[in-house]
Amino acid sequence: MRVKDKVVVVTGSGGGIGEGIAHRMAEEGAKVVVSDVRADAGEAVAHAITAKGGTASFCAANVTVDADMAALVAHAQRTHGRLDVMVNNAGWTHVNQPAIDTTEADFDKVYAINVKSIFLSTKHTVPVFRQQGGGCFVNIASTAGVRPRPGLTWYNGSKGAVIIVSKSLAAELGPDNIRVNCVNPVMNPYTGLGTAFAGGELTPERLDKFRSTIPLGRFSTPQDVANATLYLASDEAAFISGICLEVDGGRCA
Repeated sequence: MRVKDKVVVVTGSGGGIGEGIAHRMAEEGAKVVVSDVRADAGEAVAHAITAKGGTASFCAANVTVDADMAALVAHAQRTHGRLDVMVNNAGWTHVNQPAIDTTEADFDKVYAINVKSIFLSTKHTVPVFRQQGGGCFVNIASTAGVRPRPGLTWYNGSKGAVIIVSKSLAAELGPDNIRVNCVNPVMNPYTGLGTAFAGGELTPERLDKFRSTIPLGRFSTPQDVANATLYLASDEAAFISGICLEVDGGRCA
């Protein structure tokens, strides 16, 4: 039980990578707060965890809204007694297209969900961690922030921001015994954003084109990302802060 009795919040965990992280944390003994803007999806994940004997609750939250993030942190404290790990997983992308074709509305949405969410999470979680004597953030960024692909410029930039912010926070919050790390998954076409990443229907040709850039020859899975997140959240990583762990089959090598 690598995170036994730790209280772990996972944003955007009503499906995809976040759902995988929530299940993996629960399997290893965590008390999981499943959070998503989609109440039906999030509640289903929390129910599935408890049905398997794990501990989970659900809290609806829009990660771009200050009051929602405050309520999410308060829910963890009220329901489970504390908060040990904040996994900022919720993310969004614009359609794969030329940079100048992206609309202002799409740009704003990408940066709100991918970057502003980290600001709000930090604002409301750090005081709790300080009061408790420490805590841990794991921010799900992307290989796009390290080795960007054409057509996803503004998404790439948002994930680059997550990486730099995480490193800066690690330096700033270390004296408070607060660790901050990133996980950088390579593309997973089956998370709900796959067609946007690919710029259209997930045809065999499009999938082969993306897969050919990954040396290990396959896409990432929620389980791959969940295992990396679990490690960084566990006490095994107690002296690790400010890193970005690529889960990419060698894409960024």
